[in-house]
Amino acid sequence: MKEITVHELKEKKEKGEKFTLLDVREKFEYQISNLNGTLVPLQQLKDRLDELDKDKEIVVMCRSGSRSVTACHTLKENGFENVVNLKGGVNAWAREIDSSMPVY
Repeated sequence: MKEITVHELKEKKEKGEKFTLLDVREKFEYQISNLNGTLVPLQQLKDRLDELDKDKEIVVMCRSGSRSVTACHTLKENGFENVVNLKGGVNAWAREIDSSMPVY
């Protein structure tokens, strides 16, 4: 499983690289803190695969990095090749990049 750190994600964002940031948390979690990714809760992912571009890199995130691993496997099983897990999730971002972001 390919992974990216929050520092690498920050660099990608700053460079304006084209990718999809897929947030697989629940809506209430997204409302607490988010990185402006596309929200598709893990439980809905299989039914919403057609909303995602298979030709684009997809960086998958959750709160701590475990649900996103499951989501990465689901994407890979359904023909998505360029899938990357955000190591540590949004909480790692809050700890290492933006301390003003709530950790939960």
